[in-house]
Amino acid sequence: QVQLVESGGGLVQAGASLRLSCAASGRTFSAITMGWFRQAPGKEREFVAAITRNGGSTHYQDSVKGRFTISRDNAKNTVYLQMNSLKPEDTAVYLCAAGRSGFYTYTRQYDYNYWGQGTQVTVFS
Repeated sequence: QVQLVESGGGLVQAGASLRLSCAASGRTFSAITMGWFRQAPGKEREFVAAITRNGGSTHYQDSVKGRFTISRDNAKNTVYLQMNSLKPEDTAVYLCAAGRSGFYTYTRQYDYNYWGQGTQVTVFS
């Protein structure tokens, strides 16, 4: 069992930065891939970024490449999403998720077993 709690969302102007955190409980954190997804009002949930268990591999949605960085600190059971140059279209609830293993940067929701409640990110122009 893994419990995930996100934090760090907020209301920011376009061009600003935010750093999201996701704190995980459970002893398996260092063994699993972690991912970030987002869901905007009226839209499907979409993949944002993923990182393998030791941080050796990452993968991003094309629209965030070069602006967002996913990282993790296994000693703190925490995964981060650094978001720079934010745009209004980044507005969404951001959720972290724990993958079903640690070897791949999964992009599909069904490859993730546990989900946090989400944190709201709102970017205004």
